[in-house]
Formats: sequence, C-alpha cells, structure tokens
Amino acid sequence: MSLMPHPRIVILTGAGLSAESGVPTFRGVDGLWEGYRVEEVASPEAFKHRPELVHRFYNLRRAALKTVMPNAAHESLVRLEREWPGSFLHITQNVDDLNERAGARKLLHMHGQLAKVRCVWCRVVLDWREDLFVETPCPECGKTGKLRPDIVWFGEMPYHIDEITRALETVDIFICIGTSGVVYPAAGFARLAAENGAQRLIEINPESTEISSHFTEHRQGPASVEVPRLVDELLAEVGS
Repeated sequence: MSLMPHPRIVILTGAGLSAESGVPTFRGVDGLWEGYRVEEVASPEAFKHRPELVHRFYNLRRAALKTVMPNAAHESLVRLEREWPGSFLHITQNVDDLNERAGARKLLHMHGQLAKVRCVWCRVVLDWREDLFVETPCPECGKTGKLRPDIVWFGEMPYHIDEITRALETVDIFICIGTSGVVYPAAGFARLAAENGAQRLIEINPESTEISSHFTEHRQGPASVEVPRLVDELLAEVGS
C-alpha cells in the first residue's frame, strides 16, 4: 500500500506492550489483591478512607518497576519515533516507565505514572521512586497525608485528552498495540481516527478484541514479534 508523504502516526499502547517484560498485575486468579478488588484500592474514595492500603498497593507496584526491563516492542517504537519523517505521537495507558527507559520522548501517559506523585494540597507533581506513606511530608508545601500516586483512578478524567483528540483529528496511521478495547475513552480512539479519515488503522494483539472491527489491518501475535515487524515495514515504505 502506498502512503502519502510524511503521514502522521498516532500509536496507542496498553498492558500487552509491557506484558512480555513481566510487569506484575498484582491480581490473583480470583481478580483480587489481598482480598480487595483493584477498584477498591485505585479510587479517590479509597485514598480518602484507606490511604495506608492505597499506599501499600502502589509501593509494591513502584518497587516492581526495578525488576523489569523494556522489551523489543518498546525499543522498536522508539526506533519508529526517531526515524519517522512525519509527525509521531505515542499515547500509552500503561503507568510503568518502560517506554521512557527505552528512550521514548514523544509520549503521553493518559493514566499517569507510577514513578510520579502529586500533592492534592499544592498540586505539585514530583518524580518519586521510593515508598510513600501517609506521614510523608510534601517536599513543596510540607503538608502530610496529601501526597498520592500520580495515577488516574477509577472515576477520574484521563490526562491529555484535548491533545489526544487533536492528534486523532488529523492522524493518517493509527496503531493500537496490546489494549483490551474495553476501557474508555481509549477504546473509542480507533473509531474517532476512522471518522476523521485515517488511511490505515492497525491493531496488534494476541487475539481479537471488542474493537477489532474498527481496524483495517490486524496483526495477531506477541508485541515483541509483531511490533518490530510492523516498524520495519513502515520505515521501509517511507524510505522507498
């Protein structure tokens, strides 16, 4: 398929991108963590009523980042970012830092980041790699009990929605990698891209999803195999 000169790419990635790196889910076979549904430790209500529990959950997740590394899919997306001649935007639903560690720069975390915290009192956002506790004072304002993970919890608005919407209004190639297709608003991005005239809509996933019908191309398989293959193809096409 021939492409217009310098087409604009938007990529959406989900948990399937980092799964092969071994990022823990912290859910048991029954879908629970220490007897709690994840929704019960990932909400503003949980932070208000059980902050110690919320901090313990995210301290474990933050510590787990030190045990995993980027895989071939992360590295290939960084290669595409660096070598693509047109505009490029990578949107991720993942809260890990594997894309950054692979070298990503044109990246938006729509659900926040484990390696950051923010103060609900003074609104400062800080890089944070260590454990966080209720009694930890905010380095900016000194208040205790006000620091929380910089994560978009259930019931909260995802970050960067306006910028994402603008990008989807002019996208030529929309690529969706490793997403379940059930979490909105991200599950609606493919439809929005199609409505705005995207020439190619490509889905990479081990199996079909609830939004597979919105895509014109499907690559079924692990991200570490299919993403490098697609990147090679795209760069070869613009280089020919």
